Amino acid sequence: MAESLTRTDRYLDNFLEMLVAERGAAPNTISAYRRDLVIFFDFLEQAGCRAERFGASDIADYLASLATRHLAARTVARRLSCIRQYCRFLVGEGFREDDPTVLVDGPKTHPALPKILSEDEVSLLLAAARSRCDKVKSGSQAAADALRLNALVETLYASGLRVSELVGLPLAAHRPDQRSLIVRGKGGKERMVPVGDPAAVALQDYLGCRARHLRSGPSPWMFPSRSREGHLTRHRFSQLLKELAIESGLAPAKVSPHVLRHAFASHLLANGADLRSVQKMLGHADIATTQIYTHVLDERLASVVREHHPLAQAGRGNRSGTGQ
Repeated sequence: MAESLTRTDRYLDNFLEMLVAERGAAPNTISAYRRDLVIFFDFLEQAGCRAERFGASDIADYLASLATRHLAARTVARRLSCIRQYCRFLVGEGFREDDPTVLVDGPKTHPALPKILSEDEVSLLLAAARSRCDKVKSGSQAAADALRLNALVETLYASGLRVSELVGLPLAAHRPDQRSLIVRGKGGKERMVPVGDPAAVALQDYLGCRARHLRSGPSPWMFPSRSREGHLTRHRFSQLLKELAIESGLAPAKVSPHVLRHAFASHLLANGADLRSVQKMLGHADIATTQIYTHVLDERLASVVREHHPLAQAGRGNRSGTGQ
């Protein structure tokens, strides 16, 4: 058994190296793949199966075990997708001759509609961030913290960046003369993201006190901090955003960096932006990923028709009359 696990570990490292080299996978993606595959390997070991010899029935048993734990269908589908990619890698590299996943059906999933905030709710959040800046003493550490949070929130809603892209922005990404940011996204692909005047002004105001957040000496990051990464962490930004939600009268559970990214895309489409432009700004490789936001708009339009269209109102009246 020890030998099979050693071999599996070697294959796993090779697989993860391939994801980085050929697909430009981010560190968080690599960690997720490693975690999901190690869980699968642990299951095989407990079942007495040699890790490099697992077959379709072993995968089916594994999926059945996940079902008994009442995991969401999307979680099960993600873990199966991970195993599929690993098996394709093994076959492609000649580590095994067959791909057992071709005989395995995954759970049926339905695309979840993204949670978003209304334009009024985002306005409340932005107003709370600006209010923080007005309440603190100029030149103080509190002022630097407030200006940083204001710049983060304004930039996120103005650009729709992924939270990892936002907190990890290099200082060189800022181009005030062009009102844009140069962003390196998934797969190491660069894209230019325009930002409006409010975000540009918020960034410029923050940069005037950025030195307050330097740990020691210069930093290449737009939002430096004392964290191990050298820049503000995703977790800390999420905490600050939830504090801001409370101040603005919104439920903190309703607000997150990803929800603001969703709001950015949905509000653009609702105000007439074309899908292809939104795709480019979000950094989606496939426009099908961006199309999820059209479903949000479809639901909103359907709700408007149900609530306000005179024929819909008449239909309700006729039905109630018929019931009498």
